[in-house]
Amino acid sequence: MGPASKRNKKKRPSFRKLLKTSNLKLENKLKNRQFKQQSSAKKQRKEQRKLHKAISDVSHQTLKPLERYKKRPEDEEEEEEFLESLPTDMMDEDDLEHIRAIAQKASFLTRDLSSCAPVHAKKHKSEQALENYEKMPRKMQQEEEKELIHLLPIKDKSGLIPQSMEKPVLPQAEEEEEEPNQEVYLQKEEEPESAPLLTPQEQFEQRAQKLMEKKLRIAALSSAILADPHVNIKKLKELRAMLMETDPCVAVTVRKLVMVSLMEVFKDIVPAYRIRPLTEEEKAAKVKKETLQLREFEEGLVSQYKFYLEELEQTVKDWKQKKEKRSQAVSLQSYKGLAEVAVRCICELLVALPHFNFHNNIIVMLVPLMNDSDKKVSEMCCEAVKKLLKQDKVGQASLAMVKVISGMVKSRNYRIKPVVLNCLLCLRIKEVDMKKDTEDTAPKKKFMSFKEKRKNLSRMQRKWKKAEEKLQKELLEAEATESKEKKIKLHTETLNVVFLIYFRILKKAQKSVLLSSVLEGLAKFAHLINLEFFDDLLAVLYNLITSGDLTYRESLHCILTSFHILSGQGDVLNIDPLKFYSHLYRTLLTLHAGGVNEDTVIVLQCLDVMLSKRRKQVTLQRAQAFLKRLNTVALHLLPDSCVGILAANRMLMQTFPKCDILLDNETQGSGVYLPELDVPEYCNPQNTALWELHLLKSHYHPVVRKFAAHLMKGAPSEGSGALGVELSRRSPLQLFEDYSVKDMSFNPPVAGPPSKKKEYFTIGHAFLHSELSRQIDAALQEEPEQMSLDFTSPHTQQEP
Repeated sequence: MGPASKRNKKKRPSFRKLLKTSNLKLENKLKNRQFKQQSSAKKQRKEQRKLHKAISDVSHQTLKPLERYKKRPEDEEEEEEFLESLPTDMMDEDDLEHIRAIAQKASFLTRDLSSCAPVHAKKHKSEQALENYEKMPRKMQQEEEKELIHLLPIKDKSGLIPQSMEKPVLPQAEEEEEEPNQEVYLQKEEEPESAPLLTPQEQFEQRAQKLMEKKLRIAALSSAILADPHVNIKKLKELRAMLMETDPCVAVTVRKLVMVSLMEVFKDIVPAYRIRPLTEEEKAAKVKKETLQLREFEEGLVSQYKFYLEELEQTVKDWKQKKEKRSQAVSLQSYKGLAEVAVRCICELLVALPHFNFHNNIIVMLVPLMNDSDKKVSEMCCEAVKKLLKQDKVGQASLAMVKVISGMVKSRNYRIKPVVLNCLLCLRIKEVDMKKDTEDTAPKKKFMSFKEKRKNLSRMQRKWKKAEEKLQKELLEAEATESKEKKIKLHTETLNVVFLIYFRILKKAQKSVLLSSVLEGLAKFAHLINLEFFDDLLAVLYNLITSGDLTYRESLHCILTSFHILSGQGDVLNIDPLKFYSHLYRTLLTLHAGGVNEDTVIVLQCLDVMLSKRRKQVTLQRAQAFLKRLNTVALHLLPDSCVGILAANRMLMQTFPKCDILLDNETQGSGVYLPELDVPEYCNPQNTALWELHLLKSHYHPVVRKFAAHLMKGAPSEGSGALGVELSRRSPLQLFEDYSVKDMSFNPPVAGPPSKKKEYFTIGHAFLHSELSRQIDAALQEEPEQMSLDFTSPHTQQEP
């Protein structure tokens, strides 16, 4: 009963217990098995390495002769007497040689005394040293390893028996057919050596013929790939191999053509999603034939695209390092042309494939070239980055680009070109989350906990709730459109990196050439700056203005940035920016026709932000002072700037209607207008008049004359003095751009003088003198006599 009862106690596990077996245990078992296999393979490799090392040591070791010791003369005489006394007649020559060989063996004196082990001690089998013949490598007859084809196994009582068969060898005829290209290639290599010298014309014709063959080959491969990418994906490798063209006659041209062809091919066949690597479980799973073909296509596409990018990067590196190759197919002078084509291909791929693999690698490769000394390369890279930032709607590519630019600015200690930071002005950031942290901008979907379900729901309701939550999770994962929360999160993170770049330069490199780009960027994104930085940023900007180290354009950017800050969230701050008004009022006279005309754009932007948008905080005296100063400035500006300034004056007079007092000759109050005073409130602008409008009314530009006449009548919106619709509906900035004179031509063009040529002819006598008219008519009516010309006769008659 004892054994039987023990057997009965061991029950078979129930299905419920088997379900309780966690996946973690199964994974641990699998990991242990893999670890044992790896450790055994590691031990085997270690033993093989030791054996190979011992064999190599023995093969390279030089044999040392045995040590010989000098004997005393007495011992030598005794040994000779002993040898002579031996009966040598009874010994053969072989025996003598054997005895001599035994005598030469190592004795106690020649044995290595460093080892303390006894001479006749028994050694273990594992400690016995290998003999010389065992250490020597064997020269065995090496048979060719035959390829095996694994067949389906056979199942037996003992288990599975693997089955395999040798791969059938192709006959020699087929092998000869497979390798005709190698023979032709070898013949082509041998022909130039024996070919005679060619004339320049023959060399040119030969090069044109070779180039045409290469072009046709590139076109054929590209067309085959585009026709059916899934089937002909292996031809990408063949096309990419042509990047290593070795014929010096056509190597440079062929490589350029292949680079551009591959770029166009990848732009066409790359899918609209990112290809991720397969997991081990996915590789082991059985799939359909179509799925397997798609996987092979994706794997081949990603690998060839990676190799292609590596080739482009290596081409650019060779040009930068001026590294000459061994093949000598491309000279050092041709490296620049190849590198320019490679950079152009990289720029095209950056803009066309922002969603595909290795896009971050392309960004890392391209950003340092934006600061390159070569102007053409730098412009290409900057234009590509601007295109990418303008078309990026989600913000993922923009974030990666901004991070790499930030790292480059910091690593190079702010010694970069301003055009690099000007690219950041193309960022499409209009909305960020300034109240929450970036981690909380995308809240996750909250589901009910188990306790809440058990408390509030019945059993059937819990079951339905579980199925509903599972379905919602699957729908959220399958959602292809980017959510607004994710977009705002990316934009917030991008803007944080941009402000980090700007604030670093303001703090550590205020005298850098990048300051103008930083101030321009702050002016654009100032409405998105967090409220905590306002006080410190305004103090820094005012210190920069008063330092006197800035140019006029940079000081205008400082003013514009300050008012952008105060016009947004800064409305809640009780700050009077009188010092910024005074600085702009004082520096307005810097504008003139001989200076930079682009500064007028920033001045018009400043006037719009400072006077129009802050009309409630601006006093009447300040508005009148600016109106008088702007009319004075308009006298010595180019026509486009003059039109923009007069349009700003029109907007100012409509915003502050009481400014029409400046159109009268009468003065109000006491005092005299002080134009040299820098503070606009205290210069008594109400005691002057806008006499400049009378001069502008006779300006040579027709639009300036229209605006001057319009302002003299008080800038009415209706009536006889009102402007036309084409002028009144456009802003000062639009008018400045529409009538720009950057092409050094009149805009609108000047009409030519009217033609004074008569379009009719007089009927009747053309001459008033009657006698002269009669003689002319008679001469016209007479028929001329036809006389034969005789050139042989003398020209003059001889006198008789």
